[in-house]
Amino acid sequence: MLSTGALRAHLLAARLAGTVATSREESLRSYRLFAARDPRVLIGLDPERTWKQRDLIELMADKCGVSGDPGHTTGHDVIDPDRTLVALDAFAARLAAVAERGAAVLLGTGHPHRLLGFYAALADALSAAGCTVLTPAQGHCVDITTRFGLRTYNLDYVRGVALVREPGGSSSGGATGVHTHSPLPVRTVLAAAAERGAGLPELVIGDHGWVCGAGQLGFEAIGLADTDDPALFVGEAEGVVSVVVPLDDAVRSDYYRPLTRYVLNRACLSQ
Repeated sequence: MLSTGALRAHLLAARLAGTVATSREESLRSYRLFAARDPRVLIGLDPERTWKQRDLIELMADKCGVSGDPGHTTGHDVIDPDRTLVALDAFAARLAAVAERGAAVLLGTGHPHRLLGFYAALADALSAAGCTVLTPAQGHCVDITTRFGLRTYNLDYVRGVALVREPGGSSSGGATGVHTHSPLPVRTVLAAAAERGAGLPELVIGDHGWVCGAGQLGFEAIGLADTDDPALFVGEAEGVVSVVVPLDDAVRSDYYRPLTRYVLNRACLSQ
C-alpha cells in the first residue's frame, strides 16, 4: 500500500500540490467572475450567500492553502499537500460507503485527457464491488456555449466515465474528448436517467460542472478541483458538494496513478 508519506512526496514532486502550474492571476480572475455570478465560473452552482472576492480568497486559503493575502496578485498558486491528503481520505470514505451499499454511481469528467484514467479505475473498482455504474444518454447531443460561440457535442462513455466529444469525433472506446466546465452534460445525463426509470445515482464522481451541476440538483457529489475552480469549494462550504480534493487537475495523466492506488486502498477497493 502506498503510504501517506510517499504520496505526499509524490504530490510535491509531480506538482499536484505545493507550487502548482495554475497562476495567481488565473485564480483571482476566477474569484472576480464568481463574485459577479458569471455562469462560466459558477459551473452549475447557485450559491445561497453572496460571495465577494475577499470571501473567496479566504475560503480558498482555508480549503487549498493558497495565499490569503489579497495583495498577492502574481506568481504561481500553492496547494497545501496535507489538505490534499485529508480530502483524499474523505473522498475514499465516500467511495467505501457507496461500495458497501452496492449503490448506483455516475462518473463524468471535463478533463478527459488528464483525469479519465483516474475515474475509469474508480469505475472498475466500484463495479467489481457490486455498484451499478450508470451510462445513460450515450450519444445524446449537448449544446454548450464556449468562447467560440455555441457548440454541439455528443455524450459518450469510456470505461464507464462520461465525457463529451466533438461531432464526428472518435467513437466510443477512445480516450479523446473535450475539456469543458459546463454543467449541461450532467443535467442531460440525469434527466435521461430519470426519464427511462432505470435508476438514479446515489453518488456522482467527477470534476467541474459534473460535480457542481449534480450537487445543485440534490445528488451527493465528490470530486477534484484546482485553485481556479472556486465553485466546487463554495459548494462544499454550503453543503451542496460532499468532498472536494484540492490539486492541480491538468498535469500528466500518469501522475494521478499513485492517487488512484491510495484512494482505492483507503476505500478497501483494491483489486
